[in-house]
Amino acid sequence: MGTKKIEKIFNRAIKSKQVHECILFVENMNGDFSYKNEYRGKNIDVPLLMASITKLFTTACILILREQGKLSLDDEVKEYFDSSTLSGLHIYNGQKYSSKLTISSLLFQTSGLPDAFEEGKNNLKKRVLRKDMHFNFDEMITLTKELESHFPPETMKRAHYADINFDMLGEIIETITNSPLEDVYKTFIFQPLGLEKTYLPKSEHDIVPSIYYKETAISRPKFIKSCRASGGGISTARELMIFIKAFFGGKLFKKDVFHQLEKYNRLQTSMYPIQYGGGYMRLPLNGLATLYMGKGGLLGHSGSTGSFAFYFPEKDLFLVGDVNQLANPALPIRLALRIAISIK
Repeated sequence: MGTKKIEKIFNRAIKSKQVHECILFVENMNGDFSYKNEYRGKNIDVPLLMASITKLFTTACILILREQGKLSLDDEVKEYFDSSTLSGLHIYNGQKYSSKLTISSLLFQTSGLPDAFEEGKNNLKKRVLRKDMHFNFDEMITLTKELESHFPPETMKRAHYADINFDMLGEIIETITNSPLEDVYKTFIFQPLGLEKTYLPKSEHDIVPSIYYKETAISRPKFIKSCRASGGGISTARELMIFIKAFFGGKLFKKDVFHQLEKYNRLQTSMYPIQYGGGYMRLPLNGLATLYMGKGGLLGHSGSTGSFAFYFPEKDLFLVGDVNQLANPALPIRLALRIAISIK
């Protein structure tokens, strides 16, 4: 199934001066087809920072709780947060919209809330690149309140990617379960799937892999532990493959929920060509980014540090890997798209 083409694409990717290590793992659902390749010792069992792939784990927990009847996607978030948290959180053109936010608007990235990680003159990304630091949820909320919202919640065909949406979902999960998020992940996902090397780091003894920023490997454990529901997970390519198959294969929640989640909106221009559905990304293969060479799309998530986990329904293939580079979040997207359109 085109292993020579995949190998060629992998070899081209690792020639980039920005790629200092790399792992790629491609498989179909039942494992009849399996391809893996590594660069500089980054094999399928080496810990990798999932970054925003963690959002898929948070999404899974929300969908499991929905299936258990403990929440509805239409629930207003004011049911789960006190008024001081929500006051002044979402203001657009002088109008207050915090009370209009729902679990759905967080999950679909249609809240209109700004992203404190990327936005603002002294955004979190710039600060964390200078120095490792910890932020708690209340501090994330305060930083978000300092920025302008982009549109009212559920504005037609508009989505804006912001980590705070998933930070809030993490808080909702903890409120409903009365348990720390790492324990909920363990109960809902890690234990049922037998994931032994996947975790949310909590103690100083938990390994947090270094991240490359351009030519330099940096360590940011305090910040990673701050991201939790939006980007704090650690895994391996082997266990990510198990998870992504379970996520789209109906092993964690009923697959029929996808008909509610398959409502895709384009994200902000800086994230082109990514679309967002109910808790996961979609990369269309029939657009300008692929020169209209493909059909269908990749479903899943990438991380700003170079990680990716995608499902290609049209070919029953799963693509998992990591190029470990914070300076260019487009690298994993381009790699996944090139592999997908090469498979006939």
